[in-house]
Amino acid sequence: MSTLADTPRRRLGRKLLGSGILDLLAGPAGVEGYIEQLNPAWAVRDCRAVVTAVRRMTPESVTLELRANRNWQGFEAGQFTQIGVEIDGVRRTRCYSPACSQYRADGKIELTVRAHHGGLVSRYLYANARPGMVVGLAQADGTFVLPEQRPDRILLISGGSGITPVMSMLRTLREENYAGELAFLHYCDSTADLPYLDELAGLDGVVLATTRTSDGQLTGRFGQEHLDAVAPWFADAQTYLCGPPSLMSAVREHYSNLGVADRLHTEDFQPAPIASTGEATGTVTFERSGAAAANSGDTLLVQAEAAGLNPEYGCRMGICFSCTQVKTSGCTRNVRTGELNSDPDVEVQLCINAPVGDVALDI
Repeated sequence: MSTLADTPRRRLGRKLLGSGILDLLAGPAGVEGYIEQLNPAWAVRDCRAVVTAVRRMTPESVTLELRANRNWQGFEAGQFTQIGVEIDGVRRTRCYSPACSQYRADGKIELTVRAHHGGLVSRYLYANARPGMVVGLAQADGTFVLPEQRPDRILLISGGSGITPVMSMLRTLREENYAGELAFLHYCDSTADLPYLDELAGLDGVVLATTRTSDGQLTGRFGQEHLDAVAPWFADAQTYLCGPPSLMSAVREHYSNLGVADRLHTEDFQPAPIASTGEATGTVTFERSGAAAANSGDTLLVQAEAAGLNPEYGCRMGICFSCTQVKTSGCTRNVRTGELNSDPDVEVQLCINAPVGDVALDI
Protein backbone atom coordinates (compact mmCIF):
# COMPACT_ATOMS: atom_id res chain seq x y z
CA MET A 1 0.00 0.00 0.00
CA SER A 2 1.41 3.34 -1.04
CA THR A 3 1.52 6.34 1.26
CA LEU A 4 1.28 10.05 0.43
CA ALA A 5 4.24 12.24 1.21
CA ASP A 6 3.75 14.72 4.06
CA THR A 7 4.27 17.87 1.99
CA PRO A 8 4.17 21.46 3.33
CA ARG A 9 0.89 21.99 1.43
CA ARG A 10 -0.77 19.04 3.19
CA ARG A 11 0.55 20.20 6.58
CA LEU A 12 -1.00 23.63 5.90
CA GLY A 13 -4.29 21.97 4.99
CA ARG A 14 -4.37 20.06 8.29
CA LYS A 15 -3.59 23.31 10.13
CA LEU A 16 -6.48 25.11 8.44
CA LEU A 17 -8.85 22.26 9.24
CA GLY A 18 -7.75 22.27 12.83
CA SER A 19 -8.17 26.00 13.18
CA GLY A 20 -11.77 25.94 11.96
CA ILE A 21 -11.11 28.39 9.13
CA LEU A 22 -12.45 25.99 6.52
CA ASP A 23 -15.53 25.48 8.67
CA LEU A 24 -15.97 29.26 8.63
CA LEU A 25 -15.72 29.33 4.84
CA ALA A 26 -17.84 26.21 4.28
CA GLY A 27 -21.22 27.97 4.02
CA PRO A 28 -22.37 31.14 2.29
CA ALA A 29 -22.90 32.93 5.59
CA GLY A 30 -19.37 32.13 6.63
CA VAL A 31 -17.90 33.36 3.35
CA GLU A 32 -19.89 36.58 3.61
CA GLY A 33 -18.72 37.19 7.15
CA TYR A 34 -15.10 36.43 6.34
CA ILE A 35 -15.05 38.72 3.30
CA GLU A 36 -16.69 41.51 5.30
CA GLN A 37 -13.82 41.36 7.77
CA LEU A 38 -11.39 41.96 4.90
CA ASN A 39 -13.35 44.88 3.39
CA PRO A 40 -16.89 45.94 4.42
CA ALA A 41 -17.73 46.93 0.83
CA TRP A 42 -16.99 43.44 -0.51
CA ALA A 43 -19.88 41.01 -0.40
CA VAL A 44 -20.81 37.73 -2.06
CA ARG A 45 -24.57 38.34 -1.96
CA ASP A 46 -25.28 41.70 -0.33
CA CYS A 47 -25.37 44.98 -2.20
CA ARG A 48 -23.25 47.69 -0.61
CA ALA A 49 -21.64 50.93 -1.67
CA VAL A 50 -18.67 53.10 -0.78
CA VAL A 51 -19.08 56.85 -0.53
CA THR A 52 -16.55 58.34 -2.95
CA ALA A 53 -17.42 62.05 -2.71
CA VAL A 54 -19.44 64.32 -0.43
CA ARG A 55 -20.73 67.81 -1.27
CA ARG A 56 -22.91 70.12 0.79
CA MET A 57 -24.36 72.43 -1.83
CA THR A 58 -26.98 74.01 0.46
CA PRO A 59 -27.06 74.58 4.24
CA GLU A 60 -29.51 71.69 4.70
CA SER A 61 -28.53 69.06 2.15
CA VAL A 62 -25.71 66.66 1.39
CA THR A 63 -24.95 65.13 -1.99
CA LEU A 64 -23.24 61.75 -2.01
CA GLU A 65 -21.55 59.86 -4.79
CA LEU A 66 -21.59 56.11 -4.25
CA ARG A 67 -19.68 53.30 -5.91
CA ALA A 68 -21.75 50.13 -5.57
CA ASN A 69 -20.28 46.65 -5.52
CA ARG A 70 -20.85 44.23 -8.38
CA ASN A 71 -24.16 43.03 -6.92
CA TRP A 72 -25.85 46.35 -7.83
CA GLN A 73 -28.09 45.89 -10.87
CA GLY A 74 -28.54 49.54 -11.80
CA PHE A 75 -31.70 51.64 -11.89
CA GLU A 76 -34.14 53.44 -14.14
CA ALA A 77 -34.57 57.20 -13.79
CA GLY A 78 -37.25 57.86 -11.16
CA GLN A 79 -36.73 54.73 -9.09
CA PHE A 80 -35.53 54.66 -5.48
CA THR A 81 -33.14 52.61 -3.40
CA GLN A 82 -32.79 52.00 0.32
CA ILE A 83 -29.66 53.19 2.09
CA GLY A 84 -28.72 51.46 5.33
CA VAL A 85 -26.52 52.91 8.06
CA GLU A 86 -25.83 51.92 11.65
CA ILE A 87 -26.77 54.59 14.19
CA ASP A 88 -26.09 53.94 17.88
CA GLY A 89 -25.82 50.23 17.17
CA VAL A 90 -29.16 50.00 15.34
CA ARG A 91 -29.43 49.43 11.60
CA ARG A 92 -31.55 52.18 10.01
CA THR A 93 -32.72 52.34 6.40
CA ARG A 94 -34.33 55.07 4.34
CA CYS A 95 -35.47 55.38 0.74
CA TYR A 96 -33.72 57.84 -1.55
CA SER A 97 -33.97 58.36 -5.31
CA PRO A 98 -30.81 58.65 -7.39
CA ALA A 99 -30.52 62.08 -9.00
CA CYS A 100 -28.01 61.13 -11.70
CA SER A 101 -28.72 59.87 -15.18
CA GLN A 102 -29.33 56.15 -15.43
CA TYR A 103 -26.56 56.17 -18.05
CA ARG A 104 -23.89 57.76 -15.87
CA ALA A 105 -20.61 56.83 -17.50
CA ASP A 106 -18.67 55.90 -14.35
CA GLY A 107 -21.54 53.83 -12.96
CA LYS A 108 -21.68 55.78 -9.72
CA ILE A 109 -24.91 56.71 -7.95
CA GLU A 110 -25.65 60.28 -6.90
CA LEU A 111 -27.98 60.88 -3.96
CA THR A 112 -28.96 64.26 -2.55
CA VAL A 113 -30.34 64.03 0.99
CA ARG A 114 -32.05 66.90 2.75
CA ALA A 115 -31.48 66.93 6.52
CA HIS A 116 -35.10 67.07 7.59
CA HIS A 117 -35.98 68.19 11.11
CA GLY A 118 -36.32 64.99 13.12
CA GLY A 119 -34.96 62.92 10.23
CA LEU A 120 -32.73 60.35 11.92
CA VAL A 121 -30.90 59.01 8.86
CA SER A 122 -30.89 62.23 6.83
CA ARG A 123 -29.35 64.23 9.67
CA TYR A 124 -26.85 61.45 10.37
CA LEU A 125 -25.72 61.43 6.73
CA TYR A 126 -25.55 65.22 6.63
CA ALA A 127 -23.32 65.29 9.71
CA ASN A 128 -21.23 62.15 9.20
CA ALA A 129 -21.02 61.20 5.52
CA ARG A 130 -17.41 61.10 4.32
CA PRO A 131 -15.42 59.45 1.53
CA GLY A 132 -14.69 55.82 2.38
CA MET A 133 -17.89 55.35 4.39
CA VAL A 134 -19.67 52.07 3.53
CA VAL A 135 -23.47 51.93 3.41
CA GLY A 136 -26.01 49.23 2.77
CA LEU A 137 -27.74 49.46 -0.60
CA ALA A 138 -30.94 47.75 -1.75
CA GLN A 139 -31.71 47.04 -5.38
CA ALA A 140 -33.62 49.83 -7.10
CA ASP A 141 -37.40 49.64 -6.95
CA GLY A 142 -40.46 51.66 -7.87
CA THR A 143 -42.74 52.20 -10.88
CA PHE A 144 -42.25 55.98 -11.19
CA VAL A 145 -40.32 55.69 -14.44
CA LEU A 146 -40.50 56.97 -17.98
CA PRO A 147 -42.10 54.64 -20.52
CA GLU A 148 -39.73 52.76 -22.80
CA GLN A 149 -41.28 54.56 -25.76
CA ARG A 150 -40.69 58.18 -24.77
CA PRO A 151 -43.73 60.47 -25.16
CA ASP A 152 -43.60 63.35 -27.64
CA ARG A 153 -44.17 65.86 -24.82
CA ILE A 154 -43.00 65.56 -21.21
CA LEU A 155 -43.62 67.89 -18.28
CA LEU A 156 -41.63 67.33 -15.08
CA ILE A 157 -42.92 68.92 -11.85
CA SER A 158 -41.20 68.67 -8.48
CA GLY A 159 -41.06 70.39 -5.13
CA GLY A 160 -38.46 70.38 -2.35
CA SER A 161 -36.73 67.03 -1.91
CA GLY A 162 -38.93 65.59 -4.66
CA ILE A 163 -36.49 67.00 -7.18
CA THR A 164 -34.16 63.98 -7.10
CA PRO A 165 -36.14 61.41 -9.15
CA VAL A 166 -37.27 64.13 -11.56
CA MET A 167 -33.70 65.41 -11.87
CA SER A 168 -32.68 61.88 -12.83
CA MET A 169 -35.36 61.86 -15.53
CA LEU A 170 -34.19 65.23 -16.85
CA ARG A 171 -30.54 64.17 -16.99
CA THR A 172 -31.45 60.83 -18.58
CA LEU A 173 -33.55 62.47 -21.29
CA ARG A 174 -30.78 64.94 -22.06
CA GLU A 175 -28.24 62.13 -22.43
CA GLU A 176 -30.65 60.42 -24.83
CA ASN A 177 -30.81 63.65 -26.87
CA TYR A 178 -34.57 63.58 -26.39
CA ALA A 179 -36.10 65.44 -29.35
CA GLY A 180 -39.61 66.05 -28.00
CA GLU A 181 -40.95 69.01 -26.05
CA LEU A 182 -39.65 69.01 -22.48
CA ALA A 183 -40.31 71.36 -19.59
CA PHE A 184 -39.35 71.22 -15.92
CA LEU A 185 -41.15 73.19 -13.19
CA HIS A 186 -39.62 73.05 -9.71
CA TYR A 187 -40.98 74.61 -6.50
CA CYS A 188 -38.76 75.69 -3.62
CA ASP A 189 -38.91 78.23 -0.78
CA SER A 190 -36.04 80.15 -2.40
CA THR A 191 -33.36 79.40 -4.96
CA ALA A 192 -30.84 79.18 -2.09
CA ASP A 193 -32.56 75.90 -1.12
CA LEU A 194 -31.88 74.29 -4.51
CA PRO A 195 -28.82 71.98 -4.69
CA TYR A 196 -28.81 71.97 -8.52
CA LEU A 197 -29.28 75.69 -9.06
CA ASP A 198 -26.16 76.25 -11.18
CA GLU A 199 -26.93 73.32 -13.47
CA LEU A 200 -30.64 74.12 -13.92
CA ALA A 201 -30.16 77.85 -14.41
CA GLY A 202 -28.47 77.26 -17.74
CA LEU A 203 -31.05 74.89 -19.24
CA ASP A 204 -33.86 75.80 -21.61
CA GLY A 205 -37.32 74.76 -20.51
CA VAL A 206 -36.48 74.83 -16.79
CA VAL A 207 -38.55 77.20 -14.64
CA LEU A 208 -38.04 77.72 -10.91
CA ALA A 209 -41.01 78.82 -8.80
CA THR A 210 -40.27 80.23 -5.35
CA THR A 211 -42.91 80.26 -2.64
CA ARG A 212 -41.28 82.50 -0.01
CA THR A 213 -38.99 84.78 -2.00
CA SER A 214 -39.15 86.50 -5.38
CA ASP A 215 -35.89 85.20 -6.84
CA GLY A 216 -37.49 82.58 -9.10
CA GLN A 217 -38.90 83.03 -12.60
CA LEU A 218 -42.32 82.39 -11.04
CA THR A 219 -43.59 83.04 -7.52
CA GLY A 220 -46.35 81.53 -5.45
CA ARG A 221 -47.91 78.11 -5.43
CA PHE A 222 -49.02 75.81 -8.23
CA GLY A 223 -51.89 76.93 -10.43
CA GLN A 224 -53.08 77.13 -14.02
CA GLU A 225 -51.12 80.30 -14.61
CA HIS A 226 -47.88 78.43 -13.90
CA LEU A 227 -48.82 75.70 -16.36
CA ASP A 228 -49.63 78.31 -18.99
CA ALA A 229 -46.23 79.92 -18.48
CA VAL A 230 -44.18 76.72 -18.47
CA ALA A 231 -46.02 74.20 -20.69
CA PRO A 232 -49.24 75.45 -22.29
CA TRP A 233 -49.32 72.10 -24.08
CA PHE A 234 -49.42 70.14 -20.78
CA ALA A 235 -52.83 68.56 -21.50
CA ASP A 236 -51.27 66.72 -24.45
CA ALA A 237 -48.16 65.72 -22.51
CA GLN A 238 -47.25 63.09 -19.93
CA THR A 239 -46.56 64.75 -16.57
CA TYR A 240 -44.25 63.29 -13.91
CA LEU A 241 -44.72 64.73 -10.41
CA CYS A 242 -42.90 64.31 -7.11
CA GLY A 243 -43.04 66.63 -4.11
CA PRO A 244 -44.57 67.37 -0.73
CA PRO A 245 -48.23 66.46 -0.01
CA SER A 246 -49.54 70.00 -0.59
CA LEU A 247 -48.08 70.18 -4.11
CA MET A 248 -49.11 66.63 -4.94
CA SER A 249 -52.68 67.28 -3.84
CA ALA A 250 -52.95 70.55 -5.77
CA VAL A 251 -51.67 69.08 -9.04
CA ARG A 252 -53.76 65.92 -8.75
CA GLU A 253 -56.92 67.93 -8.09
CA HIS A 254 -56.22 70.31 -10.98
CA TYR A 255 -55.54 67.51 -13.47
CA SER A 256 -58.64 65.65 -12.29
CA ASN A 257 -60.84 68.72 -12.72
CA LEU A 258 -59.53 69.16 -16.27
CA GLY A 259 -60.13 65.50 -17.12
CA VAL A 260 -56.46 64.69 -17.79
CA ALA A 261 -55.65 62.73 -14.61
CA ASP A 262 -54.66 59.74 -16.76
CA ARG A 263 -51.69 61.78 -18.04
CA LEU A 264 -50.30 62.38 -14.53
CA HIS A 265 -47.73 60.02 -12.99
CA THR A 266 -46.74 60.55 -9.38
CA GLU A 267 -44.30 59.50 -6.66
CA ASP A 268 -44.89 60.48 -3.02
CA PHE A 269 -41.68 60.99 -1.05
CA GLN A 270 -43.39 61.69 2.26
CA PRO A 271 -46.70 60.45 3.63
CA ALA A 272 -49.79 62.62 3.75
CA PRO A 273 -51.17 63.30 7.24
CA ILE A 274 -53.08 60.38 8.68
CA ALA A 275 -56.67 61.20 9.55
CA SER A 276 -58.02 59.81 12.81
CA THR A 277 -60.98 57.45 12.50
CA GLY A 278 -62.37 58.08 15.96
CA GLU A 279 -61.66 57.15 19.55
CA ALA A 280 -58.93 54.54 20.00
CA THR A 281 -59.60 51.58 22.28
CA GLY A 282 -57.78 48.48 23.42
CA THR A 283 -54.18 47.60 24.19
CA VAL A 284 -51.20 47.04 21.91
CA THR A 285 -49.01 44.21 23.19
CA PHE A 286 -45.44 43.66 22.04
CA GLU A 287 -45.08 40.03 23.03
CA ARG A 288 -41.38 39.37 22.51
CA SER A 289 -40.38 42.56 24.33
CA GLY A 290 -42.86 42.12 27.16
CA ALA A 291 -44.20 45.66 26.64
CA ALA A 292 -47.79 46.84 26.36
CA ALA A 293 -49.51 50.20 26.04
CA ALA A 294 -52.98 51.64 25.61
CA ASN A 295 -53.87 52.12 21.96
CA SER A 296 -53.26 55.78 21.08
CA GLY A 297 -54.72 55.53 17.59
CA ASP A 298 -51.35 56.11 15.92
CA THR A 299 -49.75 53.63 13.55
CA LEU A 300 -48.17 50.51 15.01
CA LEU A 301 -44.72 51.90 14.23
CA VAL A 302 -45.34 55.13 16.14
CA GLN A 303 -46.80 53.21 19.08
CA ALA A 304 -43.88 50.77 19.15
CA GLU A 305 -41.43 53.67 19.26
CA ALA A 306 -43.47 55.36 21.99
CA ALA A 307 -43.16 52.13 23.99
CA GLY A 308 -39.36 52.39 23.80
CA LEU A 309 -38.86 49.84 21.01
CA ASN A 310 -36.74 50.29 17.91
CA PRO A 311 -38.27 48.22 15.10
CA GLU A 312 -36.57 48.50 11.73
CA TYR A 313 -38.19 50.85 9.24
CA GLY A 314 -37.29 52.66 6.07
CA CYS A 315 -39.71 54.90 4.19
CA ARG A 316 -42.45 55.24 6.85
CA MET A 317 -45.04 55.33 4.06
CA GLY A 318 -45.67 51.74 3.00
CA ILE A 319 -43.20 51.51 0.11
CA CYS A 320 -40.13 49.62 1.28
CA PHE A 321 -41.64 46.93 3.59
CA SER A 322 -38.70 47.26 5.99
CA CYS A 323 -41.02 47.53 8.99
CA THR A 324 -43.03 44.37 8.28
CA GLN A 325 -43.69 42.33 11.42
CA VAL A 326 -46.02 39.49 12.43
CA LYS A 327 -49.37 40.38 13.99
CA THR A 328 -50.27 37.40 16.15
CA SER A 329 -53.81 38.52 17.00
CA GLY A 330 -56.23 41.40 16.73
CA CYS A 331 -57.52 43.66 13.98
CA THR A 332 -55.60 46.39 12.14
CA ARG A 333 -56.65 49.10 9.69
CA ASN A 334 -54.54 50.18 6.75
CA VAL A 335 -54.44 53.96 7.17
CA ARG A 336 -54.05 54.49 3.44
CA THR A 337 -56.78 52.24 2.10
CA GLY A 338 -59.03 51.73 5.15
CA GLU A 339 -58.78 47.96 4.71
CA LEU A 340 -59.27 45.89 7.88
CA ASN A 341 -57.25 42.76 8.67
CA SER A 342 -58.31 40.50 11.53
CA ASP A 343 -56.41 37.36 10.52
CA PRO A 344 -53.99 35.98 13.13
CA ASP A 345 -50.31 35.28 12.45
CA VAL A 346 -49.98 37.51 9.37
CA GLU A 347 -47.35 40.04 8.39
CA VAL A 348 -48.32 43.72 8.57
CA GLN A 349 -46.46 46.91 7.75
CA LEU A 350 -46.13 48.82 10.99
CA CYS A 351 -45.88 52.23 9.34
CA ILE A 352 -49.26 52.15 7.57
CA ASN A 353 -51.39 50.04 9.92
CA ALA A 354 -53.14 51.14 13.09
CA PRO A 355 -54.72 48.86 15.71
CA VAL A 356 -58.47 48.49 16.00
CA GLY A 357 -59.00 47.39 19.59
CA ASP A 358 -56.57 44.88 21.13
CA VAL A 359 -53.63 43.89 18.95
CA ALA A 360 -50.61 41.71 19.67
CA LEU A 361 -47.35 41.83 17.71
CA ASP A 362 -44.37 39.49 17.69
CA ILE A 363 -41.87 42.22 18.53
